Amino acid sequence: MTSIYLTLRTGLMAGAALALAPLDAVFADMPGETPMAFTAQSGETVDAFRGEMQLPENRADPDSRLITVSYVRFPATGEVVGPPIVYLAGGPGGSGSGTAQGRRFPLFMAMRQHGDVIAFDQRGTGLSDQPPACQSAQLTDESQQRSDADIVAGYRAALDTCTAFWAAEGVDLLGYTTRESVADLSDLRRHLGADRIALWGISYGSHLALAALNDIPDEIDRVIIASAEGLDQTVKLPARTDAYFARLQAAVDSQPAAAPLYPDIAGLMRRVHARLEAEPMMLDLPQSDGSSIPFLLQRHHMQQFASGLIADPDSARILPALYSALDAGDPTLAIMLLSYFADPGEGIALRAMPTAMDIASGVSAERLALFEAQAGSGLVGSYLNFPMPQLAGAISGLDLGDDFRRGPSGDTPVLLLTGTLDGRTYPQAQVEAVAGLGNVTQVIVRNAGHNLFMTTPEVGEVMHAFMRGEAVGRSEIVIDLPDFTTHPLQR
Repeated sequence: MTSIYLTLRTGLMAGAALALAPLDAVFADMPGETPMAFTAQSGETVDAFRGEMQLPENRADPDSRLITVSYVRFPATGEVVGPPIVYLAGGPGGSGSGTAQGRRFPLFMAMRQHGDVIAFDQRGTGLSDQPPACQSAQLTDESQQRSDADIVAGYRAALDTCTAFWAAEGVDLLGYTTRESVADLSDLRRHLGADRIALWGISYGSHLALAALNDIPDEIDRVIIASAEGLDQTVKLPARTDAYFARLQAAVDSQPAAAPLYPDIAGLMRRVHARLEAEPMMLDLPQSDGSSIPFLLQRHHMQQFASGLIADPDSARILPALYSALDAGDPTLAIMLLSYFADPGEGIALRAMPTAMDIASGVSAERLALFEAQAGSGLVGSYLNFPMPQLAGAISGLDLGDDFRRGPSGDTPVLLLTGTLDGRTYPQAQVEAVAGLGNVTQVIVRNAGHNLFMTTPEVGEVMHAFMRGEAVGRSEIVIDLPDFTTHPLQR
């Protein structure tokens, strides 16, 4: 079975198919661009341009094939037009054009007051050429008990199969690294005819932006990043995840109706994990044809669920309810989630771009030692970034090394937006990620999670002030917490 966490993350990144339509009355004004109608999921349509570049898949190989790297350009609307603003999606594996279709569409449009906005589809994503997905034959029997070691062995076997599959398809995995994507940004800048570009990224997109500040600092005008992931932070530390749960508990405790329902979330999780480790719970999962299949719910499933649910407070509301129900012997909510996200009987599926990007960014020996020391007692164990670091070093020659993982430094203006209830990238780690930079403005968005851009209009106001070169004038934004007595899956 594909990791529950990977399935949750893929679902959060997925968007509707991009609607493209030529506009006969509009003409592209840059090489390699085609006029189009860009339609958001809201139904709103705006004139835009789709652009393409033909770039080497692996610049280190003089015989490398060319791949198409695409973007959507929304022309500037302001009177003062600054450098192009390039949006870098998270993941890795998210799509800039797909993100622009969704809830952030109004923000993409508002950012046009500062310059052209480029919804960039990083190599291997969105409208860019994508290596075919690999559906391995590495099956798992979810009616049987499995250890963490069994799960890792299954993923390593699946990666071996998929590596051979991609090689047979002509895919050079050594080209799918953050450093190659930085080179793509440099080529994009030249393609756009700009002296410099501004970067706007979130999560893995911030990782890419920080790498650009290392490799091409003179080409970067300014940077907005949210939910920052440092260059040696692909693998998050379990102790930091445990500290997140303490912040989640404080948020629950602040609500008089919720506090008595969930007085000790960490203790509740440990109790359920211990019970499932000693005696897994056999469930019957309903299927679309009316039948059911056996599914043995184990401790590792719950750790995967927790890892996938904690990115934002709204989804994190499900977690205490899920554990509380299981603690009382009621698997109803667990069955509901498994029916949505589990795929028993399917082989482990992998995508080339996110798999290779994470392995390439890798983890330093020092950080890996910390991870291993903390994982055994951590609430979600080794599953927050699964299958990393479990696949670290698994593809020869792909890891970018410790030189890549150091830095960045310099005085490029950077705006860092940090949510206090971000369960994926943590406040302390985000400060560490930009510690070498000399011109950082950090704004804390209290009670926000990982996906914080649309939580309040105040975030956009801060971004606009920064883009205008003005003093942001504040270090904190406070938003309301969700009601922790309810959750999105309640009927």
